[in-house]
Amino acid sequence: MIDTMDQDPDEPSGRPPSGGSRDVTSAIGAREEPEIEDAFDRLVSEGRDRLSRPLLSLLTTAFVGGLDVGIGVLIYLVVRAETGNPLIAAAVFPIGFVALLLARSELFTENFLVPVTAVVAREGTVVELLRLWVLSLAANLLGGFVMAGMIVVALPDVRATAVETGSHYAHLGVTWQSFFLAVLAGLAITVLTRMQHATDSLGVQLVPAVLLSFVLVAAQLFHSVLDSIFIFAGLLTGDATYGYGDWAVALGWSAFGNLVGGLVLVTAVRLLRVGHRVKEERESAASGTPD
Repeated sequence: MIDTMDQDPDEPSGRPPSGGSRDVTSAIGAREEPEIEDAFDRLVSEGRDRLSRPLLSLLTTAFVGGLDVGIGVLIYLVVRAETGNPLIAAAVFPIGFVALLLARSELFTENFLVPVTAVVAREGTVVELLRLWVLSLAANLLGGFVMAGMIVVALPDVRATAVETGSHYAHLGVTWQSFFLAVLAGLAITVLTRMQHATDSLGVQLVPAVLLSFVLVAAQLFHSVLDSIFIFAGLLTGDATYGYGDWAVALGWSAFGNLVGGLVLVTAVRLLRVGHRVKEERESAASGTPD
């Protein structure tokens, strides 16, 4: 029997790092949580595709995303105008996010996890990420503006509700309250994205689309694209007590808060959980060898 008491503690044991409870991160090559590992692989693969998407494809995908969310705004305004109850209206809003999922379109705030993961894994560049963010936000807003215009022209009975709803978001201002409403919105949408990428089942993906989009609207969180559409609808009636300058401030402040909520509170923490996989992807990218 070998006396292990005489073994030099500094002498290597010949075994690879355990990745056990005493280690800060799992060892490279470890696959201790296969579901998390598979989700990471999906995020990197899809993120790489999003970052390299051709210009026309990127713009049309995001433009349709603005239209899809506008469908949710449409039914929200109709139900709220008829019932006077924002919670009932929030319960029907998720049709917009169901459309977003089934149509495979995208929102600006959905790009805080997937392409960022690819960039961190060195499967894309920061320039490509900024291109994706700027163009997707612009196309989302354009699609939302078009949808808002059609809503207030086609449905004059919702105009007063559109002004009231838009006024709420336009007048939130630059405060700690509005900042944390925006942080919570970014967190909610990024959690939604993460949950959807945990499975390949479309039926399961619909669950977070419905639940978290309800939370977004019912709690009146400050979302850069969605709330811009509400503001646009009010502005386009011609009866709003706010202007495009108020919208620009709301957009900038909400987008900043959305970024903090999505990137810091969700994406960064999730990436720490799979730090060993990030190292693997970086080494693979550096060596030019596939996974």
